[in-house]
Amino acid sequence: MTAAGERLAVGLVQMAMSESAADNDRTAEQGIREAAKQGAKLVCLPELYRSRYFCQSEDEQFFALAEPVPGPTTDKLAALAKELDITLVASLFERRAPGLFHNTTAVIDGASGYIGKYRKMHIPDDPRYYEKYYFTPGDLGFLRFDTSAGRLGVLICWDQWYPEAARLTAMQGADILIYPTAIGWHPEEKETNGAAQAEAWTLMQRSHAVANGCFVIAINRVGFEPEPGGPGGIQFFGSSFVAAPDGRVLAKAGAEAPAVIVTTLENAAIERARIGWPFMRDRRIDAYGGITSRWSGE
Repeated sequence: MTAAGERLAVGLVQMAMSESAADNDRTAEQGIREAAKQGAKLVCLPELYRSRYFCQSEDEQFFALAEPVPGPTTDKLAALAKELDITLVASLFERRAPGLFHNTTAVIDGASGYIGKYRKMHIPDDPRYYEKYYFTPGDLGFLRFDTSAGRLGVLICWDQWYPEAARLTAMQGADILIYPTAIGWHPEEKETNGAAQAEAWTLMQRSHAVANGCFVIAINRVGFEPEPGGPGGIQFFGSSFVAAPDGRVLAKAGAEAPAVIVTTLENAAIERARIGWPFMRDRRIDAYGGITSRWSGE
């Protein structure tokens, strides 16, 4: 997992975003520095951390937030990662070409600089989550990134509900699955559905850790963000956490405030889990052809 191969300290920077990209950049840097000060060698930021969650509405003005990846933000983060000797996972709004945009996460290594990027594969389209208006589905596939902090698999938010994505990433040798996230409640639904929604979110990602015998990092934003030009908004519920290969939650942030949490992962836990629960061994790869069908129930 690490150069030493034994233990890795990871940091999660749970943020409340403002309307100012410069303010969000400063908040992110402060959180990164705090995590590194606490010993983290891998630090993760939430989905689209440089802005409020603009996908609550369909408005072409928000395309101006996009930037090339690699580009100016990855250059700044690469300098910071080199200074602190850490690996960074940072979610950005990528401008690929005129009229072509992606929800993208960059992987940046202190020793090597910009390593590469993952483009979000599953794009939602739901009330206040109108991402299909902004983002083209990813075309890079599911990837493993080799860094000084270990072998990382990066996925993004809506991807976290798909066991296929987790499995295909883990099968490439990723020891840690990382999910930058922007998930929350519609305030008008919180009383009736809030607890169940948050529990389902945590449970789904813990299941990825168990099914694949790997660590999972889920890093969310927090706080209320109003719907641009509308009466509603989203209450992002934070609760960023790290799950072990046996599904245990090793560390978790609160649901209401920004936080920097650091915890240590033990590399040997992966092999223990995979020997004790040999799901990889017992997979019936000869019988799974139907998984590529949209539906088989007719």
